[in-house]
Amino acid sequence: MKLKFCGAAGTTTGSQHLLEINGTRILLDCGLYQGHREDSYEVNCCFPHFDPKEIDVVILSHAHIDHSGNLPNLSKQGFTGNIYTTFATRDLCQIMLADSAHIQEQDTEWLNKDRKKDGLPPVEPLYVKEDAERCLRQFVTMDYERPMPVADGVTVTFFDAGHILGAAQVLLEIIDKEDSGKKKRFLFSGDVGRGGNEILRDPVAVPDVDFVLMESTYGGREHELPTGSIDAFGDVLNRAIRRGGKILIPAFAVERTQQLLYLLNQLFHNDRLRRIPVYVDSPLAVNATEIFRIHPECFNDTVYRFLFDESDPFIFDGLRLVRAVTESKKLNDVHEPCIIISASGMCEAGRIRHHLKNNLGDPRTTVLFVGYCADHTLGRAIRDGRDVVNIFGKPVKVRAVIEAIDSFSGHADHSELLDWFHRMTGPKKRVWLVHGEPDRSNALRDALANQHDGDVDVAVLGETVEI
Repeated sequence: MKLKFCGAAGTTTGSQHLLEINGTRILLDCGLYQGHREDSYEVNCCFPHFDPKEIDVVILSHAHIDHSGNLPNLSKQGFTGNIYTTFATRDLCQIMLADSAHIQEQDTEWLNKDRKKDGLPPVEPLYVKEDAERCLRQFVTMDYERPMPVADGVTVTFFDAGHILGAAQVLLEIIDKEDSGKKKRFLFSGDVGRGGNEILRDPVAVPDVDFVLMESTYGGREHELPTGSIDAFGDVLNRAIRRGGKILIPAFAVERTQQLLYLLNQLFHNDRLRRIPVYVDSPLAVNATEIFRIHPECFNDTVYRFLFDESDPFIFDGLRLVRAVTESKKLNDVHEPCIIISASGMCEAGRIRHHLKNNLGDPRTTVLFVGYCADHTLGRAIRDGRDVVNIFGKPVKVRAVIEAIDSFSGHADHSELLDWFHRMTGPKKRVWLVHGEPDRSNALRDALANQHDGDVDVAVLGETVEI
């Protein structure tokens, strides 16, 4: 059995890990690498570490674009096998992959205008909406903790990862015919949630694991606040309202937006926040909120009971869901305090960029970050305190108040990752760390090495290891 690290090694995007088992090539995740435009295109377009035609099976941990976003391109370039995932992940991918295609088509159109002026040939998007739709025909869905044979001698079982709706830890039970038919249990963590999420269930402790492929996004770093810090959220919003300006919240359309809506509902309902208009200005987030309602199997007990006993946990008076571009543009004419939740969370795409361009220069504006921003993204530049940032190729002065709350992160922090690891039973003979910037992965490796007898290594992009 061989494991090759094809993405999310030394970085937090582009999750792709290739297993060769009993002559079958299984790809764990097929995400987009996100970074500088030219670098991203080169990495994403060509699959430098494998031939898509030679992949037999894909197993998808969850719907985030850095884990699922290159699936249409994979199929476009010759992959014809099944894509196994959970029911909720498939439903989210239906809207998220189409949205990703739309963004790429738009970005390519803008880029080709500049290339034409410079006398350069046009470039093509990685894939278009039709490619995204065709890719979905290859999805095979299954519930948590329901074993499913996926290849010769390989059975997959999904366990709740508590990260976003439908997110799974992927357990592969393997009869290794190249090693005298020995049985092995290989766990891919996907992205591990924190536990105590306002909406979702806690990550499940998987039993009897031999080998672990583990994310390390927050290795060596602790979140400033525990989950469920509604008081801190309310305090930031009340301060921002007193400034009299708009409150811009860049938020991932899936899970983070719904988490915010649930907490705003609670704050307004309990009179802990002055009622002001709330706009969700993201067609993707609006669609995702509708999908959340049809997957109560992912909800924790509190939200599950609220959904059936009370009312919709994500809808309240004063909330306006914005789909049309014309309605989005009208928000420029709103001058009283309001909350605008808009994607993307890292400010690399979507309508949030327009709101930032129009409002960053106003000292009454508050920009509240509620999630992780990777290196080289607009969100990271703003969070790091840059005085001037580039938006749509033009410099924009930053006079707004910048706030950040880490309690909303969907990723387990250092201590929570260690707790997740130790709750998992079994020998865990070998551990490989992926999905982390080098300092994060190294910090988690050192901590695990001090507490665990098995081998712990940081994955190297392009490296193949024998298991």
